Amino acid sequence: MAVDSGVARVMLDEGTIRARVRQLGAEITDAYKGIGEPLHVVVILKGAVMFAADLLRAIDLPVRLDFMAISSYGKETTSSGVVRILKDLDSPIGGAHVLIVEDIVDSGLTLKYLTEHLAARGPASVKTCVLLDKPERRKVEVRADFLGFEIEDEFVVGYGLDYAEKYRNLPYVGVLDPRGV
Repeated sequence: MAVDSGVARVMLDEGTIRARVRQLGAEITDAYKGIGEPLHVVVILKGAVMFAADLLRAIDLPVRLDFMAISSYGKETTSSGVVRILKDLDSPIGGAHVLIVEDIVDSGLTLKYLTEHLAARGPASVKTCVLLDKPERRKVEVRADFLGFEIEDEFVVGYGLDYAEKYRNLPYVGVLDPRGV
């Protein structure tokens, strides 16, 4: 596999990601079997799109799909801590079982905000599925209900994650080369 010139090294290769996403799909299927309605999956744009597309194909349940766009990074490599909703849900979630699909959790501020914000809308439940977790960066206590990988505190790109809108289409997760910033 060729490594992009802006990437210092591959952290998670394509095969490793694919296998874990299939496992997550099976875990989610087991957790939500018998809810009697479609699972309302809320994908956080733009970073979680690649992950969500593969994850949805691995979930063996009826789902309703919705999207939110938020911002807490801008063009920086660290979160500003201020969460802004750029695009809200298209459908109401009152009474629904909601699964938030997010690409990465580091400070925890964004995931905590999203979970509380959506819980205030009266769903039956709100759970989270996160591809990557950087626990060393945590500012608030938050834990993903379904987790792909715990990673070191490095700025990563690929498989939907970006730096200044670059690298999202890489099929792997790699560490950003600081010289490319």
